[in-house]
Amino acid sequence: MMSVITPDSNNKSQYTLPIWYHPIYTNGIHPKARFPRDRYTKLLDRLTTTELGTKFDIMEPKEASRSELTMAHDPYYVDNFLNQTLTEKEVKRIGLTPWTPEIIPRTLLLVGGAISALERVVNHGGIAGNMAGGTHHAHFDFGSGYCIFNDLAVCSMIAIKKYGISKIAILDFDVHQGDGTATILQNVPEVLTISIHCKQNFPFRKSISDYDLELPPKAEDAAYLKMVRKALELTTEFEPELILFQAGVDGLTTDSLGKLNVSREGMKLRNDLVFDYVIRDSIPTVVFMGGGYSEPIGHTIDAFCDLFVSASQANETILANAD
Repeated sequence: MMSVITPDSNNKSQYTLPIWYHPIYTNGIHPKARFPRDRYTKLLDRLTTTELGTKFDIMEPKEASRSELTMAHDPYYVDNFLNQTLTEKEVKRIGLTPWTPEIIPRTLLLVGGAISALERVVNHGGIAGNMAGGTHHAHFDFGSGYCIFNDLAVCSMIAIKKYGISKIAILDFDVHQGDGTATILQNVPEVLTISIHCKQNFPFRKSISDYDLELPPKAEDAAYLKMVRKALELTTEFEPELILFQAGVDGLTTDSLGKLNVSREGMKLRNDLVFDYVIRDSIPTVVFMGGGYSEPIGHTIDAFCDLFVSASQANETILANAD
């Protein structure tokens, strides 16, 4: 466990929510990159306040291995990234430029955090999270849209091949379509991919998920939550053994890349709908942060804080009911 000091750590409940985090989530991105890298440290500060600190265990991730990455990605692409031999065009398509030497360990630790959270919920039930990730624009053999490797797809394949899980639902509620997740997993029957996204937004050439629930620009809470309920109806029919929840908050009205008009309260209701469903069927669930680019960034931090508080409350209910 990381040496992150949280208030009243001796008074923590046995049901605290484990969240994987590393300072390199921020430090591995160049300060001049067009990405709000400080959102991770700002969120950590919020989650470890006196008021909230007893709700969470901040855990240190291990690096994802090459063999884990190649469960969902082309080995040639993986090796070119690890050996720093991607072309300028490939790097530009990913973004996060200029790259620092820490981009490699950052990426491995980021995916490793998701894998560790997966391991926790598979072995112990409940909910766990990664304070980053949801890198759904990474495809089998290339990265895109700030995403190098697809942690949702990697976790899906590990769940299938290592843990023998045969029904996995990916709930991708980021404002942008999970195009890479859709293409990597399109012929994997064990995984249900559902994406709720703004139709007129990146990626402009959409892939085909199992279900693409599209919203027009400027859609507000009512339309958004209607799609969330539809997604959960589809998930219920699938009867998953595991949920991977891409919980991007870039649908907020304040988001600079979102194009939707979802309120903070609307996002909180979204989370409650998902976690109420998870509680009802006691489904092991991993939370991936996804996108969030509000200006000012405080709106994003508020929404992510709401997300993890709601996850913590749901996790406590699930684990307490199991005892």
